[in-house]
Amino acid sequence: MDWTSIVVAVVTGGLAFLGVLVANRKTGALIAYRLEQLEAKVDKHNHFAERMPVVEEQIKVANHRIEDLERKVET
Repeated sequence: MDWTSIVVAVVTGGLAFLGVLVANRKTGALIAYRLEQLEAKVDKHNHFAERMPVVEEQIKVANHRIEDLERKVET
């Protein structure tokens, strides 16, 4: 075996390893960003789910008031 082929193999392996590390770091950053965006969407949805019972109760009250007004108009 020739020393130059060993050196070339070591250098190539080292550069490949560095490339994998850089790619891994970028992928991790992208995953973290997308996870943050997903968490924001879930939080927004949860706040909507908390407000729905309030809206339903307000609709129920409005329907009762409309029924009362309709009864007054009929009489």
